[in-house]
Amino acid sequence: MSLKFLALSGTTGVTENLYVYEYGNDMIIVDCGIGFPDSGMYGVDLVVPDMDYIVKNKHKLRGAIITHGHEDHIGAIPFLLEKLDTTIYASKLTAGFIKDKLKDYKIRGAKIHVFNPERDTLSIGVFKVTPFRISHSVPDAVALAIDTPEGMMFHVSDYKFDWTPVDGKPFDISKASILASGGVLGLASDSLGATNPGFTVSEKEIEGRVEVIARKSQGQIFFTTMSSNISRVQQAINVAGRLNRKVAFFGRSIDKKSEIARKLGYLHFPKNIVLDRKEILNIKPSQRMCLVSGAYGQPGSALYRMAMGTHDQIKIQKGDTVIFSGDPSPPGSKATVDDLVDKFIEMGVDIHYYDMQEDLHVSGHGSQEDINILFSLVKPKYYIPIGGTIRHNRAYREMAESLGAKSDQVFELSPGDVVEFKNNRARKAKKIPIQEVLVDGLGVGDVGSIVLRDRQILAKEGVAIAVLQFNRAERRLVGRPDIISRGFVFEKQHKDFLVATADKLKEILIKKKLNSDSFIKNETIDFLEKYFNKQTGRRPMIIPVVIEV
Repeated sequence: MSLKFLALSGTTGVTENLYVYEYGNDMIIVDCGIGFPDSGMYGVDLVVPDMDYIVKNKHKLRGAIITHGHEDHIGAIPFLLEKLDTTIYASKLTAGFIKDKLKDYKIRGAKIHVFNPERDTLSIGVFKVTPFRISHSVPDAVALAIDTPEGMMFHVSDYKFDWTPVDGKPFDISKASILASGGVLGLASDSLGATNPGFTVSEKEIEGRVEVIARKSQGQIFFTTMSSNISRVQQAINVAGRLNRKVAFFGRSIDKKSEIARKLGYLHFPKNIVLDRKEILNIKPSQRMCLVSGAYGQPGSALYRMAMGTHDQIKIQKGDTVIFSGDPSPPGSKATVDDLVDKFIEMGVDIHYYDMQEDLHVSGHGSQEDINILFSLVKPKYYIPIGGTIRHNRAYREMAESLGAKSDQVFELSPGDVVEFKNNRARKAKKIPIQEVLVDGLGVGDVGSIVLRDRQILAKEGVAIAVLQFNRAERRLVGRPDIISRGFVFEKQHKDFLVATADKLKEILIKKKLNSDSFIKNETIDFLEKYFNKQTGRRPMIIPVVIEV
């Protein structure tokens, strides 16, 4: 037998983190996150990892271990549990976020095992898993030392070495060192910062920068960050307290996650500093700080509605201050956030955002020197970059090789790639076929490349509907076809063009033997596609409708 490391996703696109460790008849999952649609995925809400391999081998699955509470690590858990039953292992705050997510999906009775990274070791099948605390932009994040029959594996997902974190709990370097002291066969670790020189800056420095801005504000302050970034929320509340401002949460996501963190002891503030949304409207604008969800400019989010003037409780006014404490990192989000920033500028708002070089956000991912520390601490025989893109993985390889690793000791993986460990040696094994699984409303995986192509055509070229009346008994058209345009040409301005096109279509069809509806439809599509392209340079989607009369 051998140990297999399967990268089902999370090795070339930053998000959708899902990894499998398999030995014989035992298999564990590490992380289970969602991805975000790119600009070409019209109507797609989420992208989830392909779980077919896990489902086919569910008799081997002993559990899923989650490293931290970001969506790209926990967001696909509901989709996993809809397919199979397994135990989810997570630290306390991460488990709190997962339980809340499962409520949204109406999944009840899930088996969630909460572990303490200070003292717990998990025996899961043949695997002995020891979590240890690391630093990241969400509290209670962990890495994993996975003892397998082939040797010790370290799985260090998103991390950095922050010696002054907001929660006061830095990377547990002593425990990691002890766990690695017996030798480490392989290290799968975060590569996202591998192109950035130096160390990643501490989260603690942000608080002072936010306070400098907040002290100058004469009106309302609106502060937005990723909803799961509890450390950043804590810093905003700290600043509000020192400036004698009251705080209220606007937006379901930030409100729920902050309440979970407060109940579990990860968010601390005096009772009188946080008001509900109605109460804060009863105090002066100069005494308010509103913590708002929508840092990525999501349409429908609280911040988006405030920018559009459609929020039903509060309005952002000229002279107010808006602080973005985060980078628009998910695919396609920057354009939307840029639009919000422009809108706020037009409104006369004092806006502070990612392009202003005010350092209001620091990455949760280690830069080159952080990565060098991890490499030196763990000293693995084999290296696997995860959580980055192809360029990040290549930079990670170059760093490992600069410290003495040989080219065959570093594995840059694509989704579906497998690394097999046997007798203290590693090699790439047979690849597992993987496909994108798109979530569109209530449908999971029913939107494929053909549907996306159709949506792209509709978005760019529009649609032309040709309604044809057909006398089946006499096998002839009745009257002139009716051509309806939606998103192709404006009907009122181009009525003559559409009528002339309908006449030409009829001329073509009456010369043919009209044997069936399908024949009429195919001939209509063929003619109109070519004719419209020649006349307008556009290729709308053609939808023929044959009505029997």
